[in-house]
Amino acid sequence: MEICIEMVQRLINEQYPEFMGLNIKSVEKSGHDNRTFHLGEDMIIRLPSGKDYAMQAKKENQWLLYLAKHLSLPISKPLYLGKETEYYPYPWSILSYLEGETLSYDNIENQEIFAVELRKFLDEFQQIPCENGPDAGKHNFYRGGNLKVYNHETVEALNTLSNNINNAKLLDLWHLALASNEQMKNVWVHGDVAPGNLLIKNGHLCAVIDFGILGVGDPACDYAMAWTFFNSQGREVFLKGLSQAMRNRAMGWALWKALITYESDEEERRVQAKYTIAQIEKDYD
Repeated sequence: MEICIEMVQRLINEQYPEFMGLNIKSVEKSGHDNRTFHLGEDMIIRLPSGKDYAMQAKKENQWLLYLAKHLSLPISKPLYLGKETEYYPYPWSILSYLEGETLSYDNIENQEIFAVELRKFLDEFQQIPCENGPDAGKHNFYRGGNLKVYNHETVEALNTLSNNINNAKLLDLWHLALASNEQMKNVWVHGDVAPGNLLIKNGHLCAVIDFGILGVGDPACDYAMAWTFFNSQGREVFLKGLSQAMRNRAMGWALWKALITYESDEEERRVQAKYTIAQIEKDYD
């Protein structure tokens, strides 16, 4: 849905009048699942953009303070939970603002150092006790669940793109990912480890944001960035010590996303999809 500054201002005026005098402005990169706005200098407002994302605010409000206690890097900190209204029908949230630039190839020292930093965060994150955490499911688009959920969508995309890609090779790799099962305990899953949710300061990872599709399950999806962002050297550092089955499933998550965004209306998504598929083919040849 369309979410404008005037709507956000009305929500603040009605539910948090103590903040009425603070300036509200859109963040530079607002995201897809939520629309994000600055509230003064030290806070941000996040509003789910549609029904499919409506429960994210409550989930973050429930779990982020608990998770933050166990992590050495800052993560989003919920401050207030807004209520749904007639004109905006979903829960929304006010969180602390975390300073930093979104990750790019230009603002990190090198990929290997960044890979170590991101892997350290994920290792810490996965060690946090996850009893009673939200199991992977519809609420987080099955991140942490079984890749088979997206089998039909992936095969359909492969068929549609058969004139543009090596259909047979990628179908084999998809089947490899589906078959790569292993016994392991469930852990916390961020679900959207991507440049837009990783903040950089002075060349280093300084914070992680947007836990809207947080869940508990198989963390393979959190390693998909090995192919969506890293080069060969950075990828090996990022995936060091993981089982081949875990790598294969992570590759499957990256492949699925690349295939369904290969013909996106957004040029940035198309470019990334082609890069991801090239890196996967390079890695598995």
